Amino acid sequence: MDVNYKSPTKDIKKGLYLVSTPIGNLQDITFRAIETLKNSDYILCEDTRVSKNLLNKYKINAKLISNHKFNEKKNISKVINLLKDGSIISLISDAGTPSISDPGVILVKECIKNNIKIVPIPGVSAVSTAISISGFSEKFFFSGFFSEKRGELIKDLEILSDFNSSLIFFISAKKLNKNIPIIKKNFKGRKMIICREMTKFYEEFIRLEIDELKPFENDLKGELTIVISEKNDKKTSQELSESDKRNIRKMINKLSIKEITNFLNQNKKISKKLIYNYCLKLKNEI
Repeated sequence: MDVNYKSPTKDIKKGLYLVSTPIGNLQDITFRAIETLKNSDYILCEDTRVSKNLLNKYKINAKLISNHKFNEKKNISKVINLLKDGSIISLISDAGTPSISDPGVILVKECIKNNIKIVPIPGVSAVSTAISISGFSEKFFFSGFFSEKRGELIKDLEILSDFNSSLIFFISAKKLNKNIPIIKKNFKGRKMIICREMTKFYEEFIRLEIDELKPFENDLKGELTIVISEKNDKKTSQELSESDKRNIRKMINKLSIKEITNFLNQNKKISKKLIYNYCLKLKNEI
């Protein structure tokens, strides 16, 4: 790549630029991203040590400001004042598109409040990269990082299990193994791809049936992007068999309607509403 390339676009105007950077391979950067960074007065970096690897490669010498989740709120007034004074400021994350599960949202909102120009410089995203090679539905929901709180994670995955679309998550390799039981419980019959070290030397894509998912003997390394397929498209039964009705009658005085519904729905493709309504009918007859 000719790093001295100059695009025919108009001169860069003052404002905030959200610049996408490579998620691994430093060659995955656009000409426009390089030009924008070179013309910036300041570059907000999640980790200046990481960013310098990229900036040094392309001879970018703008002033760097450390901007991570622990100090981004403190930086706000300083950055807003610089922008109001006419500075060109770029925001980058360690990898990928800024403000997506990375610092940036707070600053963007503040710029909107202050009528400061915000310009996206598109490029690499782990989300679009992962879904593009998954082979799953192109209709997807991105949920970001797994919640740190187990109770919250259990609730989140239970809700997401009803989504009939591909689901994308970020998760650290260390946390994958301990969360496998929760994944298996909520996504039975679905497929999964684990994307590790994307665009890097040790890039790896692991395709699995979730029902066969087991803890890895050796923890995978790095930050993972995982994609879970859409729901199995087998249609649920639209009527209860006589056998199902007999089983419900046996359980109706021993279990709650919710327990009966979950039990039958787990073992057969029967509509929960159908089971619930039949249980309700029996309860009213008793």
